[in-house]
Amino acid sequence: MESDTGRTLHRLHGRVQVLWIGQALVGALFFGGVAVAAATFVNGFSPQALLLGGGVFVVLALVGSLLAVARYRRWRFALYDDYLYLERGVFTRVNTVVPFVRVQHVDARRGPLERLVGLATAVVYTAGSRGADVTIPGLTPDGADSLQDQLKELAIDAEPEDAV
Repeated sequence: MESDTGRTLHRLHGRVQVLWIGQALVGALFFGGVAVAAATFVNGFSPQALLLGGGVFVVLALVGSLLAVARYRRWRFALYDDYLYLERGVFTRVNTVVPFVRVQHVDARRGPLERLVGLATAVVYTAGSRGADVTIPGLTPDGADSLQDQLKELAIDAEPEDAV
């Protein structure tokens, strides 16, 4: 996909959908179990409690899976001459511009679930207000390392000349 300035907007790796759908299924399983427990607490154990829990699981699993796919389809990022650009969001669309002069440091992170599916996340720490960090999930480990190196070089090049 091309941006209006001709630069390529990069997509996340497709396996991130597997990770996000897995997280949605774990959440759906948890809330399905809570529904069974609540129904059992109120009315005693019955087949209806299991049906309620199963229904909660199916609805949440379906909604979570659809949201994971929609989230993946919306995620894009690009490196421009002076800034990192990100597009994301399903219900609330967010376009973020991070000037390289604001970049403090960059981490390439690989959590246990990401390692399981062969992915990594790049975290860009910025100067400024609290919570100004930018996370780019769904990268290959090599892609996260490469992005980390690129951002490091671009941030160093963007540093203003020392006035002394």
